[in-house]
Amino acid sequence: MPSSSHSDSSDPRSWLGYAHADLLLAESAPPSGVYLELLCFHAQQAAEKALKAVLLARTGAPPPQTHDVILLIDLAERAGAGASPLSAEAAQALTQYAVLTRYPADLGAVDEAEWQAAVADARAVVEWAAEQVAGQP
Repeated sequence: MPSSSHSDSSDPRSWLGYAHADLLLAESAPPSGVYLELLCFHAQQAAEKALKAVLLARTGAPPPQTHDVILLIDLAERAGAGASPLSAEAAQALTQYAVLTRYPADLGAVDEAEWQAAVADARAVVEWAAEQVAGQP
C-alpha cells in the first residue's frame, strides 16, 4: 500500500513523485515486445504531472483534468511560474502521446529518436517543475 507521503493529491511533492516515477518508466530500456509509444506515454505523463505540481504549488487549487501539455504550460506561466523549457512543438508532441499512443492508431510507430526526444523533453519539464515547486513556501 502506498505511503501517505506520496499519495496526497493536495501536495505538489506527491505530484512530483509520480512525475519522477513516470520519468523512470519512460527512460527504461524497453523489454522485448514493449512499444516505444508506451514509453512515450509515460514521458507525457511525467510532464503532465510535473506541470500539475507547479499549478498546485502556485495556486493551491486542484489542477485541471487535462492531458494538454500546452494548456498546462500556459496555466503555469500565467500563475507566475518561470518560462517553460519546452517549445510549443515539443509540448504538442508530448500531448499527442497522452492518448494516441495507448491504442492502435494511424500515427505510425515511434522510432528511437522520437522516444529519446520525448524523454529529454519530459526530463526538462520535471527538473523545471521541481525548481518551481521548491521555490514555493
